[in-house]
Amino acid sequence: MSSRNSHANKAAARERLRAEREAQAKKDKVRRQVIVAGGVVAALAVIGGIAYGVMQANQPGHWEKAAKAELVKPKNSEGEDGTTVVIGKPDAKKTLELYEDSRCPACAAFEQAAGEQVKKDVDAGKYKLQYIGATFIDNAVKGEGSKNALSALGAALNVSPQAFLDYKAALYSKDLHPEESVDSFAKDDYLLKVADTVPALKGNAEFKKAVEDGTYDRWALEMSKSFDKSGVKGTPTLKMDGKKIETPQTAELFTAAIDKALQG
Repeated sequence: MSSRNSHANKAAARERLRAEREAQAKKDKVRRQVIVAGGVVAALAVIGGIAYGVMQANQPGHWEKAAKAELVKPKNSEGEDGTTVVIGKPDAKKTLELYEDSRCPACAAFEQAAGEQVKKDVDAGKYKLQYIGATFIDNAVKGEGSKNALSALGAALNVSPQAFLDYKAALYSKDLHPEESVDSFAKDDYLLKVADTVPALKGNAEFKKAVEDGTYDRWALEMSKSFDKSGVKGTPTLKMDGKKIETPQTAELFTAAIDKALQG
């Protein structure tokens, strides 16, 4: 091979090597750009996800929205906010105040022991019954069941006072009242299941819609405020003429306590 051909071949080889290196360098540059771009996109996605999470966390919850919703007062209620619920014959001279929280196990025990006697007394005109609903267990044990059940009681009251009393009894019944730590009443489906045991509410489309739509959610919150303002610290609490009646454990003891309170 001539010297000239040898130099030409070497030059060609060097040129090919240079071209290959430039091509590889371009590929490496593009790859680095893709990696950087991908990292930026990933970082933006993370930042966006965090921002969305923060935004969602700062969004008002259902009950915060309910507090600002239009107040719908149930039929058969009185007062500016509809939170005065008095059931009984107008000519009954005395009124028994009953303070309860729907999730309260002691309230369930009282209802199971004396609830029927209370209804008999009210029907007989022995006294009127004023109901004051509380929701403090939702804060103590965490949950929404007290508020949700109170809202559903508002829907029952809108049907009739009797439907209200029957539904309250069903919520507190031995078979349907959950443990205090179990927030079954937070679920509309469960509240409607309980309502199916009450003739006036079973298949009642208006009642069902009110429960599912949360029609009386704001009312439930207003009722809860009435309880908070009352100064009562626990449930169940019974009062007559402003005087507390010790909660009896049987219908007989309840009647004895009530008869004493009625005498003044």
